[in-house]
Amino acid sequence: QVQLVESGGGLAQAGGSLRLSCTASGRTFSSYNMGWFRQAPGKEREFVAAIPWSGSSTYYADSVKGRFTISRDNAKNTLYLQMNSLKPEDAAVYYCAARVIGSGVYYNRGSYNYWGQGTQVTVSS
Repeated sequence: QVQLVESGGGLAQAGGSLRLSCTASGRTFSSYNMGWFRQAPGKEREFVAAIPWSGSSTYYADSVKGRFTISRDNAKNTLYLQMNSLKPEDAAVYYCAARVIGSGVYYNRGSYNYWGQGTQVTVSS
């Protein structure tokens, strides 16, 4: 299995930027497709972005497309989420997740096998 630890959350002003990181340990990071999800108070956890093990493509929720960028560095066992032009509605706990290659679909949280503990993102208007 793989253990995931997110970092980089905090307070940003609307229009500002934050960069989240997710460091993996345990089983080989490059064995997993990866995703970012978020959960705001009183709402369900929702898909934000995903990237396959190879990093050859990226997928985004419509709400973040053009503002967020997902990337990974397999040599550093790290997943990133660069968040630009932040909006108050982006405020949530952000989770990284790992999905076994060949299982499920990238936008379905039920397809992911391992989750980090989450990092809080707050956006002030």
